Amino acid sequence: MFGKEADGLGGGEGSLNSILGPGCKVKGNIELQGTIRIDGEFEGDIKCPDTLIIGKSGVVKANVDVKNAVIGGKMLGNIQANNKIELQTGSHVEGDIQTARLVIDEGVFFEGTCKMGSQHGAPPKPSLEKEMPKKELEKQTIK
Repeated sequence: MFGKEADGLGGGEGSLNSILGPGCKVKGNIELQGTIRIDGEFEGDIKCPDTLIIGKSGVVKANVDVKNAVIGGKMLGNIQANNKIELQTGSHVEGDIQTARLVIDEGVFFEGTCKMGSQHGAPPKPSLEKEMPKKELEKQTIK
């Protein structure tokens, strides 16, 4: 009924536990087990160990900490997803995202920064100065 086949907004591994329907406006904080789908308006913070789905009509102004996020509507705020973020065609995202995997469809508006890596962050990349001796680095520099 609410799966990927119905409207292309699937992606959750667990069962759909909560729905904020169209026309519903909520301010506050959400902390739950399982998957939540938002087709209305929400403002606050969301913490969920599974999946957040924002439907095409959904508008979310929040800082989000989840395992997976599937964005089809409008998201204003920062998203930390331990596994994957999927930005679907027509979605509008303003905020910073951090995730291990990112999928961006054609026709997405995204303004913010993106950090990719595992849950604990990717190891820092070594600088050229550490990789090459200084004399070799000077030879590589264009003057």
